[in-house]
Amino acid sequence: MELANPTRFVALVDKVVPWLAAIAVLVLGVGLYMSFAAPEDFQQGITVRIMYIHVPFAWLAMMCYTLMAVSALGTLVWRHPLADVALKSAAPIGAAFTALALITGSIWGKPMWGTWWVWDARLTSVFVLFLMYLGIIALTRALDDASRAAWAAAIITLVGFINIPIIKFSVDWWNTLHQPASVFRLGGPTIDPSLLWPLLVMAVGFTVLFFALHLMAMRTEIRRRRVIAMRRVAARQAERPV
Repeated sequence: MELANPTRFVALVDKVVPWLAAIAVLVLGVGLYMSFAAPEDFQQGITVRIMYIHVPFAWLAMMCYTLMAVSALGTLVWRHPLADVALKSAAPIGAAFTALALITGSIWGKPMWGTWWVWDARLTSVFVLFLMYLGIIALTRALDDASRAAWAAAIITLVGFINIPIIKFSVDWWNTLHQPASVFRLGGPTIDPSLLWPLLVMAVGFTVLFFALHLMAMRTEIRRRRVIAMRRVAARQAERPV
């Protein structure tokens, strides 16, 4: 596969990222306009506008970890040369989106629930996801051996993937304050179209933004590893006797 070649991959990223960034800015601009033009909720009032950023943040927090789990399989099973790069590059982005989901959720929860935080199943499992992101980031930076770090991160990522369905179905399995799914459900969305369309546009915009950021991070990681490799070669040559 041509994209398995890091040089060709970086060349492709150089061409694709500007387009993705432009699309993300355009779609998010349209989404923000639609979000402010959308009517207020009859129960939540203007507070419902937090939904237009909170839900995409939460969606991307889980999607990013799912991408990391696929990358972990690529490392352990298929040994794809870019799999570990994809996993390592995605972790900080996923941690950022998870933190934003927790923060915006707390801001939304204060007027709705009367408290910034409750240890219910949904919130607790998302907080655990945030800790898992931080643990994977720390692990990949703590080990000097790149191959050992890649295998360890891949195994921990796959083990931690069990938390993703827990997050998704926690509101169905346990009695929680968090509302059940209203968009992605078997019976179809229960949210009014006037609120649903701005939400979907914002979700698409943030998703495109994520892929732009992820590709940029992968490109940076590939170049960082090349610099390290060149420094090691230069150090070995310097140690040789003249």
